[in-house]
Order: sequence, then C-alpha cells, then structure tokens
Amino acid sequence: MASKAWKGSLETVAKRNGAVDFAYLQSFAAGDQSIVDHILVLFRGQAEGWLEHFATSPGEWREVVHTIKGTSRGVGAMALGDACERAERDGDGALGPVIKELAAAIADIAAYQEGER
Repeated sequence: MASKAWKGSLETVAKRNGAVDFAYLQSFAAGDQSIVDHILVLFRGQAEGWLEHFATSPGEWREVVHTIKGTSRGVGAMALGDACERAERDGDGALGPVIKELAAAIADIAAYQEGER
C-alpha cells in the first residue's frame, strides 16, 4: 500500500478520532515526516493483518496481542496498548476492546494519511 505524504498540521491531527497520538510519533521520529509516514504505512499494514487474524483464528490471539501491545505504544496508540494489556491479564473475554481499539487506530491512521478531518 502506498502512502500519500501527510500535508496537515498538528491542529488538523487534533480533529481526528484520537486513537493515535501523532504528535508523540512525530517527536519520537525527531520531526522527520518521512520516518513517520513509513512507520504508519508499516503499522497500518500489520494492523489490517491482525484484524484478519482475529477474524480467522480467534483462538490464537495471545502472542498477537502481546505484539500489538508493544507496537501500538511505539506509534502512539496508547489506548490500544492498554486494551492489549488488559486482554493479556483478563483473558478471552477482553479481546473485543482490542479489536475495537485496533480498528479505531487503523481509521485514525487512514485519516491522517489522507489528510482528512
């Protein structure tokens, strides 16, 4: 999937759904937008694959959730990381919030990449 360069501002970012803290990611990348764009393309691709995994292999989720926890926090999707932490602790019944937060992060990244909202 090719990414369009982001042409928004931090004020524009604040209007998105809030699932990803793009300012955090930008500071982590020392303001290098090409790095931010590359990281988001990689994360979004992985995240879409994780959603597919949950749909096709719902019983095999623990390792995936652990991976998502660390990766999501690295890109600034803290609520997703927190949902993963709760799922690791609470078990099968806590996977729903992970899927919800994962979908929200994908949507937020898509809006960011398209410069919408």
